[in-house]
Amino acid sequence: SLEFATPVFTRPEFSLNALLSVALPLFLITLTGQYMPGMLVLRNDGFRTSANPILGITGLGSVLMAPFGSHAFNIAAITAAICTGKEASEDPSKRWVAGVAAGIFYILVGIFGVTLAAVFMAFPATFITTLAGLALLGTIGGSLANAMLDAKAREASLITFLACAANITLLGIGGAFWGLVIGLVAYAVLNGRLPRRAKAAQAEPAAVPTKGATN
Repeated sequence: SLEFATPVFTRPEFSLNALLSVALPLFLITLTGQYMPGMLVLRNDGFRTSANPILGITGLGSVLMAPFGSHAFNIAAITAAICTGKEASEDPSKRWVAGVAAGIFYILVGIFGVTLAAVFMAFPATFITTLAGLALLGTIGGSLANAMLDAKAREASLITFLACAANITLLGIGGAFWGLVIGLVAYAVLNGRLPRRAKAAQAEPAAVPTKGATN
């Protein structure tokens, strides 16, 4: 049946136990499982936006919506991968349309969340996973191609990809974080130093690149 989701206000109460056992672990999981991959996706697609305004706006949204049972606002890695890639638009300056469209559909999904959750629960879990994987094929292919361009980082990039695909979970932190850690260690072992940020990327202003810009 068609039902609307109804927000329910819950008066916040401070609890040291909840802060240490719930809030802190969830913050670390969100930071390493969403923010970090999301920012890497943006960088890979040529967007040099600073993380500070993103953290500030999503943090404010989390504070305002927490009393209504909302989980933390964050830069979703999968959504960023879909909305900032070439599939959204060949012109990077027009990809914001995909982000706005995604936001509108998120609102609709939230309003009809009760009904949609029941619909998706009727599908096999394998079907949902396959559907998500097909949506990311272009992003995965483009990211792997860019990662393999530099011969010095090729092995470390492949190790990072395999470690993330293995989805190692340790200390409550997901595979995206540990994959990056393993990749950095592999790069340091193979090259004798940690990777350095390119000077061109440091000098590039925090703005949307023009068409044909390189990472």
